[in-house]
Amino acid sequence: MRLEKCWFCSSTIYPGHGIQFVRNDAKIFRFCRSKCHKNFKMKRNPRKVKWTKAYRRLHGKDMTQDATFEFERKRNRPERYDRNLAENTLKAIKKIDKVRSDRQAKHIDNRLKVRKTKERKEAEKELQQSIHLVKAPSALQEEPSLTLPKLKVKVSQEQTQENQAMEE
Repeated sequence: MRLEKCWFCSSTIYPGHGIQFVRNDAKIFRFCRSKCHKNFKMKRNPRKVKWTKAYRRLHGKDMTQDATFEFERKRNRPERYDRNLAENTLKAIKKIDKVRSDRQAKHIDNRLKVRKTKERKEAEKELQQSIHLVKAPSALQEEPSLTLPKLKVKVSQEQTQENQAMEE
């Protein structure tokens, strides 16, 4: 059974499914569904269409290269059965699955980390702006621990000189 890849969205095309388009220069394009075929005819770039694999890879939404995929290559040579080799292969498969799941989890964490820090900064800013709604101003003056600590920003001398020049 031969499985093809859709030219537009890179999904798997099973036998008996999809559309095949042959251009005048004999280049063959295979599409999984009419949606992909229509987008191709409209001359859309798969890297700019958000639901395609090409877009997701290009914009860091999916993992692009993982060395563990190299182990999945199909080998057409018959091998002699060796009990030790089979046992080592099964152990390696388990280890590869663990590595792949760890990498996938790390990839997801890295993607979420940006959003978490952004949300936290927004929450701190909102709290700083509306702290008077939570506590009375007199209570804030008496107990400074209720306010958020001031964040220090490092500014180089070059930047301060440029700012002074711009102000003049």
